[in-house]
Amino acid sequence: MWCLLHPDLAAMWKQFMGKLSWKSMKSSSGGSGGGGSPPAKLPPPPSPRENGAAGKPNVSPPPPTGGAGAEVRSREDAFIQKVNICCVVYDFSDRGKDSPEKERKRQVLMSLVDCIGAAEEPLTEVMIAACVRMFAVNLFRVFPPKVRSGSTASETEEDEPFFDPSWYHLQVVYEFLLRFVTSPFVDPKVARKYVDSSFVSRLLDLFDSDDPRERDCLKTILHRIYGKFMGNRPFIRKALTYCITQFIEKEPKLAGTVIRGLLKYWPVTNSQKEMMFLGELEEVLELIDMAEFQKCMVPLFRRIANCLNSSHFQVAERALFLWNNEHLFDMISQNRQVILPLIYPALERNTRWHWNQSVLNVTMNVRKMFLDMDEKLLLSCQNNFQEEEEKRAATEERRRLMWEQLERSAARGYQPVIADTSFPSPPSSVRLVAPTVT
Repeated sequence: MWCLLHPDLAAMWKQFMGKLSWKSMKSSSGGSGGGGSPPAKLPPPPSPRENGAAGKPNVSPPPPTGGAGAEVRSREDAFIQKVNICCVVYDFSDRGKDSPEKERKRQVLMSLVDCIGAAEEPLTEVMIAACVRMFAVNLFRVFPPKVRSGSTASETEEDEPFFDPSWYHLQVVYEFLLRFVTSPFVDPKVARKYVDSSFVSRLLDLFDSDDPRERDCLKTILHRIYGKFMGNRPFIRKALTYCITQFIEKEPKLAGTVIRGLLKYWPVTNSQKEMMFLGELEEVLELIDMAEFQKCMVPLFRRIANCLNSSHFQVAERALFLWNNEHLFDMISQNRQVILPLIYPALERNTRWHWNQSVLNVTMNVRKMFLDMDEKLLLSCQNNFQEEEEKRAATEERRRLMWEQLERSAARGYQPVIADTSFPSPPSSVRLVAPTVT
């Protein structure tokens, strides 16, 4: 209290206490300077062994303020800040307009590509949603008008490729989308909430682009989406099938090419894919004309015959349901001389040996259709099938008898050979002579 009344004394007292504390710390640390030992009330500093580490004070660490959660939030914030910069769309019709901003956006896009390529932790749902939003803002757009050289639009100019002036940015966006789709750190269970059928549908609309570079990127990305997001596969298959049928309606000669492609890559070991191929095959056959049908009907109905005898009853049923298609039935009836001999053996085998009753019933209906269509041809195919079965049975019987004969011959002629490792004895007429030692 008296120190408060006398400021000079208070200052002198603080100076004295400061010197005393400094001398006591210097003495306790083992220094040679200092004039005396420290006061008994001041404890010595803890030794390194007590701390567990040299030179560190024995104090407990401060409680964590954010931990991993704070790091995740800071990572999210930095990533989303970059993504938001890329959500700004610029006008590329004027190359000189906003040039610094355009270049900055391109650099940020490239940094995002590198970031997702070198990621070591999964992207959070907030980051995934921001990425998909950025893709939609940049890609889903109204296509610019075609800028052609010359004043008249001729057929030659229509065939010339058109290059989008905004490809300077779009190329990096597509690269980012491809890395996003293929990245192992993007959880498909989370991303499918945003990469849904609506997103895929708008992505398919971009195939209307006149820029061949963009269509090529879309093809690659769509394949990757089909491979990773299995929930979107039925929708994608339906929409590609739609594109193919549109091409065939415009150019009917493509139907034969599509059918031969389906036959070439037919999934013979996957029943579900076989059913899918049969469905797509029927859609193409609805649009095919007679000339193209006749070019591919022989390999086509050989494959259909194999499907008719499939042990998977759904595949056999789906193949038999092709006869419900009026357009296809009409073409089959006009070419029955070629088609019926190809598929009649499969129909006959189903009626005799197929295990499923539904397949058996539908097979009998198809057989009756051919009977009403051309009874004489059906009976001829039946006789041919019976002759082939008799030949096959005779061949099998000859093979069986041949193997039995070989087995009996081997059993009679088999004599075990006993190895004799002893030395042969000399004949009795030979006199034994002792060796001469020289």
